[in-house]
Amino acid sequence: MLELSGRVSAWSSDQVAQWLQEEGFGQYVDLLCLQHRVDGLSLLALTEADLRGPPLSLTVLGHIKRLTVALRRLQRENKAELEELGLWPLDTPSAGVSLSAPKTEWSCDGAERRECNVGDHLCNGMELRLRNSSSLGCVPGPALCQRHSNGRFQQPMAGRLDPEVWKTVISSVYVFLVCGLTSFVMVIVHERVPDMRTYPPLPDIFLDSVPRIPWAFVMAEACGLILCYMFLLILLLHKHRSILLRRLCSLMGTVFLLRCCTMFVTSLSVPGQHLKCASLSYGDTWGKIQRALAIWSGFGMTLTGVQTCGDYMFSGHTVVITMLNFFVTEYTPRNWNLIHTISWVLNLFGIFFILAAHEHYSIDVFIAFYITTRLFLYYHTLANTRAYQHSRRARIWFPMFSFFECNVNGPVPNQYHWPFDKPAFMKTLIG
Repeated sequence: MLELSGRVSAWSSDQVAQWLQEEGFGQYVDLLCLQHRVDGLSLLALTEADLRGPPLSLTVLGHIKRLTVALRRLQRENKAELEELGLWPLDTPSAGVSLSAPKTEWSCDGAERRECNVGDHLCNGMELRLRNSSSLGCVPGPALCQRHSNGRFQQPMAGRLDPEVWKTVISSVYVFLVCGLTSFVMVIVHERVPDMRTYPPLPDIFLDSVPRIPWAFVMAEACGLILCYMFLLILLLHKHRSILLRRLCSLMGTVFLLRCCTMFVTSLSVPGQHLKCASLSYGDTWGKIQRALAIWSGFGMTLTGVQTCGDYMFSGHTVVITMLNFFVTEYTPRNWNLIHTISWVLNLFGIFFILAAHEHYSIDVFIAFYITTRLFLYYHTLANTRAYQHSRRARIWFPMFSFFECNVNGPVPNQYHWPFDKPAFMKTLIG
């Protein structure tokens, strides 16, 4: 009789046959060792899926389970060899069982907790979150994770992102109301513009060093319009356009709501003598509302004939240009270098033109760029971190984010398709 010693990975088929005999599986010696030449290395890599599926196709459930237990015990005893061969940690068996794993607590949408048992994963929401993570925890397979919504069982759809159009409508209403509030605050701020004779322009290194270019502000708005058209084209063709629009509205609305607070609290002096800005009263409330509607309908742009004063903390034009640039670069494939380059050039030149026109202080533009980029990056980092989406902290500190993103399952893939039936060649070309 052969001695079962040394490295298991060096066993011959005869030694594997002896191990099967000692473990009580002599009836499978012919199948495993003679027909399929299973040696020590193959034995260490053997899984329950291999036993169940072809070419082995074992049919006796009790034998499958007991042989799986013996194999797992052998693999645990020879963990060092498995690590050396790159086979550790082991893949979870198809049935979702991890025999050596401690029981683990799962949280379903932050509302329900239960222990993890032999692949039993039931969830009231979209995500299962592993609270007490372990390197040998119970791992849910895609075929096992079930979803219960509103008391009804639903089989999950792998890779599917629910557009949740009703949430997009809510975000659109949100940004619509914030833009209206911003326009009204601009009217109030105009009434409080500091007198230029008493409060001259503040010292600014850039504005003091670079001569004013009269047409620069129009060019800045032109850069913003080109970026807007680029984003609208991406939005039209993107498969997950509803999520993109919802994120744009929620982020844009939040930044402009912050801008309302800053320009209402602090009134800076006019940044240049060329700006004919003076305190102007619009009379009663109805007069203020009419002026606010004029600003809102013209999108606050000089290209539409809108002239505003006093809204210097911080630059709204910089916010819009930067936000559109980040959305264009985020929701296009990484290898679209030309599109990304054009987007960044428009963003940077737009900022330069705002400063060259002497329409804002340098600090206005810097703060706008910093706040916009940080908020965009923080939002998407949290949105792509599924463990945080359903945490209690997210629901308390970021309720709007938690509401809009609770069912977005990870990063949004950049997939495109033609949304109309005609022309047919576009549907064939794009998908």
